[in-house]
Amino acid sequence: MGSEGAAGRRTRTQRAELALKTLTADLEPRERLRRVLEQALAFTTATLVAVYTPNEDGDGVRLTEAVGVPRTLYGLRDIHPLPAGSSLADAHRTGQPLWLAPEDLGRCSDPGRLPDPDFWLGILPLRDGGCLAAVTDHPDGFDAEDRECLQLVTEAVTGPAPDRDGTARPVGGSYALTVDTGRVEVDGEVLDLYGIEPDAFDGRVETLLARTVPEDVPALMSVVEPDRLSVGDRELEFRILQPSGAPRWLRLRGRLLPAVEGRPARLVGTVADASKLRPAVSDVTRIQRLAAALAMAGTVRDVSGAVVAALRTPLGADRIALAELESDRLVVTVLDPPEPEAWPELWRTEWRTEWPDAPVRAMPTLAAALREGRAGIWPAGTDLEPALAEVGPGGLVVLPLPAGGRTAGACLIGWDSPHDFTPDERALLTAAAGLAGQALVRAHAFDAEHELIGMLQRALLPRRLPRLPGADAAARYLPTTAGLELGGDWYDVIPLPENHAALVIGDVQGHNAGAATLMGQMRTALRAYAAEGHPPDVVVSHANRLLVEMESDLFATCCYVDVDMEEGTAWCVRAGHIPPVLRHPDGRAEIVEAEGGPPLGVVDQAEYPMTQLRLQPGTIIALTTDGLVETAETSLDNGLVRLARELSAADPGHLGLVADALLADANRSDDVALLLVRYDGMAVRPLRETWTVWRVPEAVRHARRFTRRYLRAWGVATDDVDTVLLVVSELVTNALVHTDGRVRLDLTLLNHRLRVAVADASPRSPVKPTSIGWEATGGRGILLVEAVAAAWGTLPVSGGKQVWADILLEQAPTSART
Repeated sequence: MGSEGAAGRRTRTQRAELALKTLTADLEPRERLRRVLEQALAFTTATLVAVYTPNEDGDGVRLTEAVGVPRTLYGLRDIHPLPAGSSLADAHRTGQPLWLAPEDLGRCSDPGRLPDPDFWLGILPLRDGGCLAAVTDHPDGFDAEDRECLQLVTEAVTGPAPDRDGTARPVGGSYALTVDTGRVEVDGEVLDLYGIEPDAFDGRVETLLARTVPEDVPALMSVVEPDRLSVGDRELEFRILQPSGAPRWLRLRGRLLPAVEGRPARLVGTVADASKLRPAVSDVTRIQRLAAALAMAGTVRDVSGAVVAALRTPLGADRIALAELESDRLVVTVLDPPEPEAWPELWRTEWRTEWPDAPVRAMPTLAAALREGRAGIWPAGTDLEPALAEVGPGGLVVLPLPAGGRTAGACLIGWDSPHDFTPDERALLTAAAGLAGQALVRAHAFDAEHELIGMLQRALLPRRLPRLPGADAAARYLPTTAGLELGGDWYDVIPLPENHAALVIGDVQGHNAGAATLMGQMRTALRAYAAEGHPPDVVVSHANRLLVEMESDLFATCCYVDVDMEEGTAWCVRAGHIPPVLRHPDGRAEIVEAEGGPPLGVVDQAEYPMTQLRLQPGTIIALTTDGLVETAETSLDNGLVRLARELSAADPGHLGLVADALLADANRSDDVALLLVRYDGMAVRPLRETWTVWRVPEAVRHARRFTRRYLRAWGVATDDVDTVLLVVSELVTNALVHTDGRVRLDLTLLNHRLRVAVADASPRSPVKPTSIGWEATGGRGILLVEAVAAAWGTLPVSGGKQVWADILLEQAPTSART
């Protein structure tokens, strides 16, 4: 054991020597000095290293450079006098280093010392005068290897570190990673390890990470990611893929240097070849990787997958199952292998959904292990109930997953052939259980909250899309997975009179409850303004004015498209939103060049121009939010081009499949809303006629005569004509008697359904009387309309209303326009 420890110490010293030797002499002197001192932080337990040089008068030393934590924490000042008998004077006079323990520092007479110090101080004289001071908080102070490394650093302060002939050096080199920018400086030895030519290296840490074996990336990212860094030592072994394709083990060692005096935080250290130093993967490394993988796992499925990846192959197990414990039931979250045939027959009877769900009491052995909270290990041949015996006939482990004083779930590991359980495996299982239990509870809470947020989000969106005449629609919404936040993306399809439909997509600024609330308000407002019969630009203008008057701190973007299903035309209005993408019947995709206005809620009197679109049967209109087309790596323009390309390559026959394909690689760091509408055209177009009813004594008779003339032209049977004339008489009479202003009569015939609609300037809807006495002179008109019509109702129209009634014709008209 002693020789192994000595070899390890020699290795650390030699790495420090190599790192110091590789520092180029052409560096600016102050920069080179800082780089040299940083090596002391990387290779020793020192938390602060400072260099002092003699002042002009020779009666003291002045601080020249310092790296590490702030020196004021240890009472090190910029200038220290050198009175006789002081520690600095003794080191300077004798030329021998001093290693002072806390009790020595307590008796030190140097001025400026902190009372009751709890740190160790090393003072090493420099060759040209002055000294190097190093501080450590390690309970045992500087060991022999630390002192040797600090001596090398001291020698390198005034010049390159000398070679040591006859000593073997491991293959390795040094690095310095700037945390904020991700730029990394490496020497030639590191590039040799990675198999990268110096001219081909771009200085990005991502270039080195790309050579890492994928399974080891999470562990390595936990070391180099800025939000995971903390001051202190770190060491990690990981694998890279050499240009030949063979893996190589590397060992990374380093220390984080905090940002000081405007200098960014940096991670400095060494990378060495560890292939010869580690013959196999240790259990500690496995736990390290599992911890890193669980730290990156957000959902219960992710946690389960990480546990399976960390245990099944290293243990040589034939099957592994992980389940959450909910009340007295086990809810399986992962089975490996997933095929039902690989698991006990009794389990397959409980296969209600994707995986089984069974009460714990059905397996007494499992229940006892969970109750005791300790891992249960049964070798081959143990008499167990069938539900467990078939999981591991060659050996079975029931691993309770503890978390916060309770059992969060269980992990079952089984072998088909007899398996000998070593002490190392037992330790590995125990350590893995604790990590998995905590991660499982955290992930379950994340899943529950994410599902709640998704449910609230879906409640604010349309439950289902309406059926459109001459078109098919599909929509998708994906909430963000980057945190538990409500989003403001929405979509809507609004059926409008005369076979029009409004397609709406929008996005409210932010991801919080306020954004979700405002989204619901905007969706409701646009639907209400559209139902009043306003043109698209007026609808969007009204919504903008409403949001401005609400005095919200948020704004919203919106794209509103009014489609005429009869004519195959559409009018598009954009309020700060990305434009629609059209896929034409010939497969060509086009990003619509539609002029737009500002986002909603920004400018009070904003203008929103309309852009006309021509639609051929088979054209797909794609409306989406920026979460689908814009990411940190992809610009908005490039994302729209990619969307158009994918839409062009899709099969338009099934919009649901097209939507799923477009969302396959969606960026989940933001909400995504997608609305697809395929315009097919109407097979039968309705017949329409309009008559303005003048307020003259013969107004009703004129309306009846107008109606009879067109019904005869359309080929409506005589028996049906009388019913229609009765409805026209009642609705026109009500409008003339109870309202003022203009009255308009509209007739629409489609197949066997005839709609009679009368519009007036009054917003008040007619009220059906509950009872009518014999002496009453009015009130029977609506009752007659209700009796002969298949349906009737009212619609708001531009400050007034429209009363309509649908009449089902008993005989098909002899004339129809297609």
